[in-house]
Order: sequence, then structure tokens, then C-alpha cells
Amino acid sequence: MPNRNRIRATDWLIPVMAGSLAFALPAHAQSGPNTTSLQHTVVLSDLESPWDMAFLDDGTMFFTEKCKGLSVLMPSGDLNALLGMSESEGYASTADDLFCEGQAGMMGVAVDPDFAENRRIYVYSTSNMSDPHTNRLMRLVVNDDFSDVSDRTDIVDDVPYKMEASDHPFGGPGAHNGGRVRFDADGALWLTTGDNHNEEVPQSPTMMGSKVLRMDTDGNAHAENTPPEGFDPRTYTYGHRNVQGIAFHPETGTPITAEHGPWHSDEITVLQNGGNAGWDPRDNMAGRGDCPDGYCGYMPNQAEGMNRFERASFMPMTDFETYPDAMPPIWDNNGWSQGTSSAAFLEGEQWGDWDGTMAVGIMGIGFGGTPIGQRIDVIELSDDGMEVVDVTEMTLPMEAGRFRSLVLGPDGSLYAAVDEGTIHKLTPGG
Repeated sequence: MPNRNRIRATDWLIPVMAGSLAFALPAHAQSGPNTTSLQHTVVLSDLESPWDMAFLDDGTMFFTEKCKGLSVLMPSGDLNALLGMSESEGYASTADDLFCEGQAGMMGVAVDPDFAENRRIYVYSTSNMSDPHTNRLMRLVVNDDFSDVSDRTDIVDDVPYKMEASDHPFGGPGAHNGGRVRFDADGALWLTTGDNHNEEVPQSPTMMGSKVLRMDTDGNAHAENTPPEGFDPRTYTYGHRNVQGIAFHPETGTPITAEHGPWHSDEITVLQNGGNAGWDPRDNMAGRGDCPDGYCGYMPNQAEGMNRFERASFMPMTDFETYPDAMPPIWDNNGWSQGTSSAAFLEGEQWGDWDGTMAVGIMGIGFGGTPIGQRIDVIELSDDGMEVVDVTEMTLPMEAGRFRSLVLGPDGSLYAAVDEGTIHKLTPGG
């Protein structure tokens, strides 16, 4: 979780000036109809930084807590703690190599499409098994009564981890790990990763941070990946900053990511196989000079508020001048960075006019005059899913929070995990 203590009180007082950006997207004023009233249920509370959820068809919900571990909530209401981090207590099993620090820890979780036959789940977590430490995607087998897991296999063990602090906002160890794990409708396994505040990672062909990986359930590259020559074949796209949201268009199956911006320009991007998202924070290139510890991601002034469009011109989230063929974002949060995190498509007649729209969770970052912006946006896409038609802020039936994860449950409700420790259930109608 970002260290908000590093944001100075005076930063909030700096006015935001009008500006322009060469590649600014059309502003979406969140003016669309808010047609659905929502019922609200607290599913779980008093959790420690819940990070992600994954469901079976009967409503069984696996969930992760960043610094505790993996648990499962049964349809009966029973709660079983399955796999704990190194210092967690009360779990059926504990993995001594798993730990949390800064933004790192136990993150994404996904259920195998063939769970009924193989009882496999997949969990992404930070591990000290190697030095330097890495983020790993683990495959686990859930026992018959959902009381424990076994047969851990690390199918990805080489996603880089930030070992030491650097001279940057939120600059402690463990920054920018990505972390979302999802299956698409064809059974391919996807993992999103982040740049670790390492300027070399985003455009590196072999370092697996700042990538979107598409694999089989053994961690092998998908046969239809087409990364550039020399890239790790697991790479579907590269050049990302820190992707924590990925969803698949319900009609076309196209992968779409939601991503944090660097003090500006959160982005939603329709992915292209082999595409470059255009994030390259190296210093002494693209008109920039030296940057703190070689990473220009928060420059030109790192921790002082300034016009977001001027900042974007200096250190673009998608650098079209250096990479003219970069994948263009279809939404940039009107130039703001507010902690865009997760994404899920709303599907089913119960959602009315929102059936087929994409819900995006925004955690909120009040920096340098930026509106904090904790909310869920409902984004209407064009029929082909390639453009944003309208954006509506969901009217919430509960207090907003840091929306870390959104998942559509098997009952058609939207489940939302907030860092403050609650998993909410939002049901249309009522």
C-alpha cells in the first residue's frame, strides 16, 4: 500500500493549473446515467489489507490478505485459514519464505477452470526463497474439505522484487509488484507485474516485471504469444508501470488492463499481443537528464505538486514520441493519478443498462491538489470494446474506501475489497 505519510500536508494546498497534453484523451465527465440502485452486504470485516478474491460456482470464496495469507469463506459461513505467511498464526499451513513488506506480500488469487477435477488454485506472493527475493506465482491443491492446501508448485519464480529503498516517493522495498492473476474464457492463465522502481525493467526483454504474462497452468508460455524477438516468450505485453487490473471483454475476449499512473494519467488499455505500453522511466533519454537513482518515474520534481499535464509531458505514462507504435490508452482518468487498481465486467440482466460495462476500482491518492477520488467507475465501451463511450461514477450504498479488488461473483453481485479491511457485496436492485 502506498505510504501516504510521505505526502506532505502542504502538497494538498497547491492549486492545479489548467494545461494541455499533446496526447490527452477526450475528457469523460462521468455524466452517464446511474441507472442501478444497489443493495449492500458486508461479507467480511476486520481483515488486514484484503487484496483479492476468487470464487467457485457455489459461492465458495478464496481471498488473500497481504500480510497474513490465503483463506476461504465457505457458503455455510465457515471460514478456514489455509496458507499463512511466515509469521502468521492460525493457518493450517505456513510457508516460511512468504513475507510482506511495503506494497508486496500475498496478492492475486485465481481458481483453475477445472477445479472440480484438479482442485487447483493459483496465488501470487512475495518470497525470500531466492536472493534477491522475487514474486512468485504458486499453484496449490485444496483438500477435499477446504481445510488446507498442499502440493505447492511455483510455476513462476522470477518476477523481480524491490530489495532496497530508493530516493523516490513510496520508495521503500517492495514497491510496484503488479499482482493480478486471472483466467480468460479459453483457460489461459494471466499475471500482471510491476516495475519495482527499476528503470531497466519496463523495456527489458527478459526481466519479468512491467509485463502482462499469458501462460498455461504449468507456467509455460502460451503458444500464441507474439512478443518481439528476444523477449521472454511468456510476455503478452510489456512496458507497463504497475498493472493491478485486468479483465476480458465478455463478447470479444480481448484483455483490458487498468493501471496506476505516476502522479498523473491512470490508464485503461486494450492490450495487443506483443504490444508495448510505452512506460520507460530511464534517465538521460527522451529529453530528460539525471534522475534520482536513475529512475525518472516521479520527475520532474518527485514530491511537489504541479500541473498534471506538464508532468505528463516530461515523463509520459505512454511515451508515443519514443515508441510511436505503443498501445494507446482508451482512458486516462482525465489526466489524474488516483490509484486505479482493479477491473471487472458487470454481466447479467440484473445489471440493466450496465450489463456489459466495466467496473474499475480506484483507491484514491490525494497528492498535490489531486482529488482523492476513492470510487468505482462504471465504464461503457463501444460495441467492439475498443473505445470508451461514457463513464459513470457508481453511487455507493456504503462509505467509499481504497478499492483494491473488484470481482463479479457467481451470484451476479459485484464483490469489492478495500484496504481498510472489508469485503463488500453490491447487488443490483432493491
